[in-house]
Amino acid sequence: MRDAIELKRTLNVFDATSIGIGAIVGAGIFVVTGISAGLAGPAVVLSVLISGAIASLTALSFAELSSAIPKEGGAYAYAHETISPFAGFMVGWLWLISNIVAGAAISIGLASYVAILIPIIPVKAIAIFACVIVTVVNLFGIRESSLVNNVLVLVKISVLCFFMAVGMFHLTPKNLTPLMPNGWIGVFQGAALIFFAYAGFARITTVAEEVKNPERTIPMSVLLSLGICMVLYTLTSFTAVGLVNYRDLASSGSPLSDAAMATGNPIASLVVTLGAITATTSVLLTTIIGLSRVSFAMSRNLQLPSFFGKVHTRFRTPYISIIIVGVAMTLLASFADLRQVVAVSSFASICYYATTNVSALLLRKRTRPRIGAFKVPLYPIFPLLGLASCIILIFFLAYDSILIGAVAAIAGGAYYLARRQVTRRS
Repeated sequence: MRDAIELKRTLNVFDATSIGIGAIVGAGIFVVTGISAGLAGPAVVLSVLISGAIASLTALSFAELSSAIPKEGGAYAYAHETISPFAGFMVGWLWLISNIVAGAAISIGLASYVAILIPIIPVKAIAIFACVIVTVVNLFGIRESSLVNNVLVLVKISVLCFFMAVGMFHLTPKNLTPLMPNGWIGVFQGAALIFFAYAGFARITTVAEEVKNPERTIPMSVLLSLGICMVLYTLTSFTAVGLVNYRDLASSGSPLSDAAMATGNPIASLVVTLGAITATTSVLLTTIIGLSRVSFAMSRNLQLPSFFGKVHTRFRTPYISIIIVGVAMTLLASFADLRQVVAVSSFASICYYATTNVSALLLRKRTRPRIGAFKVPLYPIFPLLGLASCIILIFFLAYDSILIGAVAAIAGGAYYLARRQVTRRS
């Protein structure tokens, strides 16, 4: 049963957009840029643009769905309402798996940058501590979490602008050749990984019932946050590969900090390191926001145990959900491998974004969709392209990532069937 205490609408357009940017700009640009550069070479800039274009197609589907179905849970709620309860569960399940794994990866990325400043503390210990801190912050309310996130977002955007401004004067042309050492295959493999870095644009849709005027605010925030981050990602990745050879970036746990060091300015490296810590902290914070709200929505629909849906009487947060996902993320961070968890998270992200495009297509069969007050153009081209692009990206992921993701999906299906049998008997 749903708890009698309701969530509270407190977030405006700035808060919502900030949550989107906070969820996007983090491990993707500060950590995964190096991994992707190892695949795409200097053409990682093309990987960023391709991945951003693909994300934009799906973002339009999220925008129109959030305008029509402004409910807590985002992609989970859309699939549940437009496809079927089972489809909704699978989307929610993959969302939870993806973001718990992503949160672990982000905490490790955060810890790698903190270790630059405090090398005597083990990376895993820092990652665990970070997970605990952001879990506690989330318990105190969405408004409080949003205010913390707003400050972190402003800081990390300023740091990226500083990195680009300083780095542009120290670019080395020879670092940009060969442009595609692994050909277009490498570029698309890099794009498949970087898609993980854009995945946060949908985070704001998970808190729809805590947003003022969600039918207009959420679509605007989704598109604004993605557009801003595409510009930041493109310019930042170009600066990084221009400063440091792509092979060196690929082997680094803190690629942007190493790139800043190549300018010969130790202050620049320090600022970027602090910016990376701020950025990844912000992503970690919003990751728990999204995880707890999706599990809350699933509990409300009786697809997860009822305690996930309990809301704190004072803070108006789904506190048990926050604690459970925080603990799960902390445990995973204690033994996760960055490259592997990023790939697995990308598989799950691509799957539930593909389903969101299907939801948008089904919505268009019912009514002429809108994004806020505007009719959606080129009916139904965008969700079809979004669906096709997601399917194509899956084939550029590593085989073991697809296998592990498929096992997770099968486990989710088995749980759903078992729970439904128990529910029927009771």
